[in-house]
Amino acid sequence: MIDVKKLIEIFKDNGINYFAGVPDSVLKNFTNCLDSEKKFQHLILTNEGSAVSAGIGYYLSTKKIPAIYMQNSGIGNSINPIISIAHNKVYKIPLFLIIGWRGAPKLKDEPQHLAQGKITRQILNLCGIKYSILDKNIDLKEIKKLINYSKRNKEIVAVLIKKNTLNNKSLKKKIEKKISKKSLTRSAFIEILIKCVNKKHKLISSTGYISRELYNKIKINNLKINPFYMVGGMGHSSIVSLGYSLKSKKKIICLDGDGSFLMHLGSSVTIAKYSKNNFKYILLNNKSHESVGGQSTNIEHVNLKFFAKSVGYKKYFYLSQKNKALRTIKSFLSYNGPSFLEVDIKVNKKENDLPRPKNLIEVKDNFLKK
Repeated sequence: MIDVKKLIEIFKDNGINYFAGVPDSVLKNFTNCLDSEKKFQHLILTNEGSAVSAGIGYYLSTKKIPAIYMQNSGIGNSINPIISIAHNKVYKIPLFLIIGWRGAPKLKDEPQHLAQGKITRQILNLCGIKYSILDKNIDLKEIKKLINYSKRNKEIVAVLIKKNTLNNKSLKKKIEKKISKKSLTRSAFIEILIKCVNKKHKLISSTGYISRELYNKIKINNLKINPFYMVGGMGHSSIVSLGYSLKSKKKIICLDGDGSFLMHLGSSVTIAKYSKNNFKYILLNNKSHESVGGQSTNIEHVNLKFFAKSVGYKKYFYLSQKNKALRTIKSFLSYNGPSFLEVDIKVNKKENDLPRPKNLIEVKDNFLKK
């Protein structure tokens, strides 16, 4: 495996000191290493398009190449500013894209990642982006060549990084020190929630540990609940829930995470305007991109009670203690109107081996049943 510190040194030695992006599981050691380094400017953005745009602004200010990191599933979010602003046929602004390559050929992965991984190189080719593939057998001098190409030609370049390529064992203890000690875990909350759900409800859950935890709890308890698990499409679970709710008599419960919530924050305004009384939004807030390395989401600066009410939710609920969970959930679900429940939970590193739903067509078909 490649030591992330050596990779970062290559960027530093070649004049790249600015990094911005959205955390990714393939790149988690890389981004956590950046967090521990004081000599770099490192911005964690809410979506990949914003990361590219911030990088463009950095270049306009400094004439220096920014490094923008993301998972390959986030390329779609980044395409607009890449093509309409930075592209060599438009403003010709050089960027260095660092892309975690989920679903790379010959590597085992989940269906959504395999679909994205298969077309990742084609997307870069269509965009006219020169790229290299980084795995544990590739010389890091390839990175230097790409940087020099970008400087010389004022063009966007990219490196695709496969799973299990980057390593940094020294980071683990530093990250674990950031874990909070709240009384409520995601696992405990979901355990209580599913016991309050009945035939009048439908569940849609966000990507990452939330869907995996929900799937696991339903399976363990042998419950006849058929949620729609958003295994991909980070940031879109709330608007999918809105679309469902508009033509349904059932109460729709959206289970979302803070990273997903922030990724497409404008959806909250749309939801509050168009949602009916059957829309129920639950934000599981651990202030962390937990499933991809534990980086901060920066949501601690947001007053969610004020936000929810200002965009138009009829009622805001708050929960942080397990002994109040049942009563709060029942009040939240019985409230007649679009409502917002913030659940303040702690990070739980023991839950990273949660199972995943396998047959996604079956998941969809079961959800469609009345």
